[in-house]
Amino acid sequence: MVEEMYLTEEGAAKLRMELEELINVKRPELARRLREAKEMGDLSENADYIDAKEQQGFLEGRIRYIEHVLRTAVIVSEDKAAADVVRIGSTVTIQTPGESPETYTIVGAAEASPRDGKISHESPLGAALLGARVGQKITFHAPAGVMKYHVLEIHQ
Repeated sequence: MVEEMYLTEEGAAKLRMELEELINVKRPELARRLREAKEMGDLSENADYIDAKEQQGFLEGRIRYIEHVLRTAVIVSEDKAAADVVRIGSTVTIQTPGESPETYTIVGAAEASPRDGKISHESPLGAALLGARVGQKITFHAPAGVMKYHVLEIHQ
């Protein structure tokens, strides 16, 4: 069974920009490095050539991954994220007793970045928040144990 991948409009735009950079800037730079390394002669002991080939593999893998995500992902429009219930694309302010409020945006796994306040709908917290309403208390299991939060606000 293949699960659907979700992206916000912002996340899709960022992936398109990254893809453009990889194809139009990084790929030609790497091709130039490979040509220069080949001109040095013996490729079996040429560290520059070996490094460039490894980077080429990572680059091409990333390009294929982004193309696949953009081709198959369901784009969640921010205007579809109703303010009364948490959905993918919603920004939510939550608080655990005795702590400061925290704000997160629920996104698809491909654009999750907890450091930037973007959590996946597949994460324990993200999954627990889906469908929640303002004033509701949520409980979920995390590696640190049972976590409890109070939903303070849902905004666009």
